Amino acid sequence: MSQDLFGKAEPVAPLAEGLRPKSLDEVVGQEHLLGPGKPLRLAFESGRPHSMILWGPPGSGKTTLARLMARAFNAEFVALSAVFSGVKEIREAVAAAQARLEQFGRRTILFVDEVHRFNKAQQDAFLPYVEQGLIIFVGATTENPSFEVNSALLSRATVYVLEPLSEKHLATLLDRTGLPLDGSASARLIGFADGDARRLLNAVEILKNTGHTPIDGAFVEQTLAKNLRRFDKGGEQFYDQISALHKSVRGSNADASLYWFVRMLDGGADPRYIGRRLVRMAVEDVGLADPRALGVALEACETYERLGSPEGELALAQAVVYLAVAAKSNAIYEAYNSARAFVSRDGTRPVPLHIRNAPTRLMKDLGYGRDYRYAHDEEGAYAAGESYFPEGMPAVEWYKPTGRGVEARIRERMEQMRRLDAEAKNK
Repeated sequence: MSQDLFGKAEPVAPLAEGLRPKSLDEVVGQEHLLGPGKPLRLAFESGRPHSMILWGPPGSGKTTLARLMARAFNAEFVALSAVFSGVKEIREAVAAAQARLEQFGRRTILFVDEVHRFNKAQQDAFLPYVEQGLIIFVGATTENPSFEVNSALLSRATVYVLEPLSEKHLATLLDRTGLPLDGSASARLIGFADGDARRLLNAVEILKNTGHTPIDGAFVEQTLAKNLRRFDKGGEQFYDQISALHKSVRGSNADASLYWFVRMLDGGADPRYIGRRLVRMAVEDVGLADPRALGVALEACETYERLGSPEGELALAQAVVYLAVAAKSNAIYEAYNSARAFVSRDGTRPVPLHIRNAPTRLMKDLGYGRDYRYAHDEEGAYAAGESYFPEGMPAVEWYKPTGRGVEARIRERMEQMRRLDAEAKNK
């Protein structure tokens, strides 16, 4: 804390804020957008601001670019967070922007952080004001806007894709901090940052506040011990831990599964990534032994998207435990791989005439769909003895259900259908 003229303590800006670039030339990275003749550089130089969506990982410079836009175009910078804001806050920001434009002729850049967290109605609330040119909309997202931003808003904004900062970029940023470091400390910090400028600067600030010199790799690791449980740059620790989680779920050990789940969260893993892996486990290792598992995993992912951290992590934990204790089957996984291997080696076999679609008279005259047996008209809704494979294809039985969970009933049904097929062929 510093002091003002009256001796009162004043907050000191975080290092990340103090080192925020004041011009495009000070920006580290994103040369594909900001280099000479590149899209964002041209947009800044044109003098004509436009609405945009900045899509990139954390710490890649999305907020910085929005602030530089406001500076370049002498516009008011107003920030909203989709985590804490709703339609009410949007309307208030727009009303202030309109008053500012009418009174001072000054435009407003409305920066919306984590815009993907707004629902469709909230995103739609921006549309009329973007169309009127009342606000210059700048949305920031770490998620693919094709899936997370509604098409109406997407059509009115240019999408710019930002990249994680390279080790070279991070080294440049580290030099600007003036922190005395030896080579091992620099390498450790750059690896810890993993492309995220904000994470790097926050770590530097922690080290600066210790007042310790010299700073070597051992001191960095000791001081940032908790944060350095994050996964190493090469990814080995990351993949070791996701492997441990997957194998614990497959092995039906709920406690071990929870342990590795929490370890990954504590190490900084993206909960969305863990959610995607849980969906994979549901189809690969549980399968039809418990068809509800896939729904549980998908609903946990959706719940996390709605609640975020830390509340949404409980839904993922629930899915972890459910998958661990569920009946297991990899029969679908094995069947799918077998079918893929066969098709990759096999030639292109024609579809049998009797199961081809026949939307025209010519196709019907050619025999398309002739002699097709409509299963619902057959006893038990099963056309015993009917073939659906191409002619001449060898008999296959790729899917072999286990005797566990729901799959036990599926196996019984399949065995019954095979008996009916055999009886039909012997008639």
